Amino acid sequence: MTGGAWLPVSVVLSSFLTGIFIFFLREDQLVLRSFLNLSGTVLKLGLCILLLWGVAQGFVFTFRLPLGAGLDLVLFADPLALQFVLLSAGLWLVTTVYAIAYMEGSPERSRFFGYFSLCVTATTGIALAGNLLTFVIFYEFLTLATYPLVVHTGTKEALRAGRTYLIYTIGGGMLLFIGAVWLHGLIGTVSFGPVPALAGTDLPRGVLIAIFWLMAGGLAVKAAMVPVHGWLPTAMVAPAPVSALLHAVAVVKAGVFGLFRLVYDVYGIDLARAPEMTGVLAVVAAVTIVYGSLRALRESDIKKRLAYSTVSQLSYIALGIAVGGPLATVGALAHLVHQGLMKITLFFCAGRLAETHGIHKVHELAGIGRRMPVTMTAFTIAALGMMGLPPVAGFISKWYLAMGGLQTGDDWVLLVLIASSVLNAAYFLPPLYVAWFSRPAAGAEPQARPMPGWVDWGLLVPPVITASLALAAGAVAALPISPLAWAEVIVALRYFPVTEPAP
Repeated sequence: MTGGAWLPVSVVLSSFLTGIFIFFLREDQLVLRSFLNLSGTVLKLGLCILLLWGVAQGFVFTFRLPLGAGLDLVLFADPLALQFVLLSAGLWLVTTVYAIAYMEGSPERSRFFGYFSLCVTATTGIALAGNLLTFVIFYEFLTLATYPLVVHTGTKEALRAGRTYLIYTIGGGMLLFIGAVWLHGLIGTVSFGPVPALAGTDLPRGVLIAIFWLMAGGLAVKAAMVPVHGWLPTAMVAPAPVSALLHAVAVVKAGVFGLFRLVYDVYGIDLARAPEMTGVLAVVAAVTIVYGSLRALRESDIKKRLAYSTVSQLSYIALGIAVGGPLATVGALAHLVHQGLMKITLFFCAGRLAETHGIHKVHELAGIGRRMPVTMTAFTIAALGMMGLPPVAGFISKWYLAMGGLQTGDDWVLLVLIASSVLNAAYFLPPLYVAWFSRPAAGAEPQARPMPGWVDWGLLVPPVITASLALAAGAVAALPISPLAWAEVIVALRYFPVTEPAP
């Protein structure tokens, strides 16, 4: 059945229009700005849920805007798009609550929240893109919308980080654009659908490999894969809500989501599964997993340690994509959600520690668990999940990725995951030990900063929600409502119609 074209475009425009209105608000219009922020995010989430319900009822929603010269901007909803757009809309709601509290008293809040809304617009456009052209347009829009957030504080360090961010992301965008134009010139419109765009084509193998690496290289920049990861730790000078946005919802997830589209929807896993394509991608992902963890060990700054953790954890998804096979793909898709829940919790907690007690370094955490037990409990749940300990969601992802490697004969994947888990423990256990079991030196105990009660609650409730979701996603993984179950649906419907029993 055909649904209305208005629904997917409404999902995208709901935050775009909100952002435009916010730009014109005065700084002192706090209540109106907060109302627009929250109502926009609630409306977007409601529209996404309506979209999910419609697709579940068998409706097909497609919006098409002719651009001329045979080019169309297309928005549509398939199971993979729904997973990413629901993750984006859901986490954006809690991030907005957190950001309103975090930015209280800060200058240029209308500018901040205007770009904040444009950023989610770009992310949902990427999620709902129905062809490669639409994906590239929103992919570049995301770069432009995020840059003002990275440099928001206007310090020399922030401006330097912004320049680094632009150099990396614009360079990556150029690679993606060149690959997309080359492919379009060879086969015409590249649509995302049940049949891979390159299925049945007879393009020279060398051309296929070159186009694959142009696009994969461009996507690897936002996915923060070695050696094009340097922008991500540098961007940690941005406010905590932006860090949470970069690491859990928007930029890095756009990169790995694009890898899903490239491997499964453009090439098809059978064509892409070659030593020169996914074989090399798997090696790069494995190197990134280990390298990110080793660099995290060296960082005493909490946000930078979390940044290198993201470099490592995002490549779990890339590794699952590259390995292929039903179980590895399920693990990668599940980790797309699980990593978002865990990492946003960690950055929420890090931001609250910095705002309430001025804590930025690991050694400054001494005894904070007794003073801020709820915050550190949320941090602990997310950190244990990152290590892969049950029943938190991270265990489920790693289990399926490990079983997926064994399923396809890539036994070395298991060794990479074991090494990564050991390294995860090596850089997460020390801050947990310091926070819960150490005592600050005499006179060195961080002092609480006075702040309005509603601000304190606004910084506390979001990490409690996301930590609870991360715990629930692992504890109820066997239920039909879990991210794992949705990942299995995507694999069964789109990528591997005949799947093997789950482990």
